[in-house]
Amino acid sequence: MPTLPDYKTILYATDLGEHTKPVFRSALSLAIKYDATIIMLHVVEPMSSAMQAVVDTYLTEIDAKKIYRDNLQAVLDTMKQRLKDFCRAELNSHELKSSHVDEMFVVSGRPSEEIIKIAEKHQADLIVLGKSSRSVLGSDVSGSTSRRVSRYSTTPVLVVPNQ
Repeated sequence: MPTLPDYKTILYATDLGEHTKPVFRSALSLAIKYDATIIMLHVVEPMSSAMQAVVDTYLTEIDAKKIYRDNLQAVLDTMKQRLKDFCRAELNSHELKSSHVDEMFVVSGRPSEEIIKIAEKHQADLIVLGKSSRSVLGSDVSGSTSRRVSRYSTTPVLVVPNQ
């Protein structure tokens, strides 16, 4: 008889958008049900090549790299605090302890690649992320991150509608 999945580590990936609460609540519900821990992740996308070209036009290469590095760290720190505040508010609104939330990461990179990388590194049993659907010609389409993660991840993925 095949064994049922046993989720002990859940990776919750968020863009911290306005519709992320249902996604976090799904991850939290599963963590409570399976007595699992949640790893929270937010990925900051790197500066686009067009923006990099504008910065490089007005600054020397050394200045541009220093400004980018310093500002990136400030953005990562700010987003980590937003992630903590979001988690605390959600847990308080449901009168829950934070014992299910084990770690929080804010990293820079391509979201789908970073989500898969963190899931593998921490041996997540499940990835939970929002659908981030938008309407194109009257039809809903999944966001590119959820599509890529569900396509390329070897870890099971739960895509939760977040609207």
